[in-house]
Amino acid sequence: MGRRLHTQPAAPLPLRDGVGASRVELPSAGLHAWPTLADFFAWRFPAVPRADWAARMERGDVIDAQGRPAPPGAPCRPQARYYYYRSLPPEEPVPFAERVVYQDERIVVADKPHFLPVAPAGRYLQQTLLVRLKRRLGIATLAPVHRIDRETAGLVLFTVQPAQRGLYQALFRDRAAAKQYEAIAPWHAGLARPQVLRHRIVPAAHFMQMRQAAPEEGPHNAETRIEMLEAHGALARYRLMPATGQRHQLRVQMAALGAPILHDRIYPVLQPEGPPDYAHPLQLLARGLAFTDPVTGAALAFESGLRLAWPA
Repeated sequence: MGRRLHTQPAAPLPLRDGVGASRVELPSAGLHAWPTLADFFAWRFPAVPRADWAARMERGDVIDAQGRPAPPGAPCRPQARYYYYRSLPPEEPVPFAERVVYQDERIVVADKPHFLPVAPAGRYLQQTLLVRLKRRLGIATLAPVHRIDRETAGLVLFTVQPAQRGLYQALFRDRAAAKQYEAIAPWHAGLARPQVLRHRIVPAAHFMQMRQAAPEEGPHNAETRIEMLEAHGALARYRLMPATGQRHQLRVQMAALGAPILHDRIYPVLQPEGPPDYAHPLQLLARGLAFTDPVTGAALAFESGLRLAWPA
């Protein structure tokens, strides 16, 4: 068995604008199909032209396993690993700032504004909470423990130490983290008293939506306690305490009750995609988060500094 090449650079690669390097490995055979490294990258990532890969390599955006810039004309070697920095077109800045609520050597808790995704996906990279925090705090190992919708504002927990991430994820998996949300939605007589909703939530026909299933479709997988906090004309402010974390759980349940959350563009009717309406954010806020730290045993509780506002 041949000697395997180094699996990571000799020294950690630095963040670039808050983004770490991605990794790719060459196959062990069939390398004659790619005369040079630039040819392989163009084949492996067909959305990026070969000339662009060559230019990136000339700039030092592709690094070999020893931490050296990889030239575009380098030969392909079996099972060689390379690291590269993603490049996306300029993103429209989200005009709202995140805020660090708490930070220690293990975790970071941040207040996410509306319209900002938690982590990179699709066309979002720089304009995500994770990348903004990495750029701001300089913590390359920062990783989200859970996520909230791009349209939702409020608290998100991150870990600093990769080895401890599973301990904090277990808090959410095992329902050991107490989450409190607030929402503004139509006043509903059926929600005048506190109640616990238990439903089954499953994917809908459109990939953007989930739906509340009929009882005969299976047992419930979503549980939320709802309390009306105050009424304001035809609207009300609700406290929502989910015990589970199904995708779009609160939005689906409120819409199914006939009280969809104000400015929701997905429920009950999916609206056409368009530019973000910064003047009318979804009125849903991850207001509180509490748990016992699995490393220290300390009881921790955090509250968002953001607030929902009644419409003018």
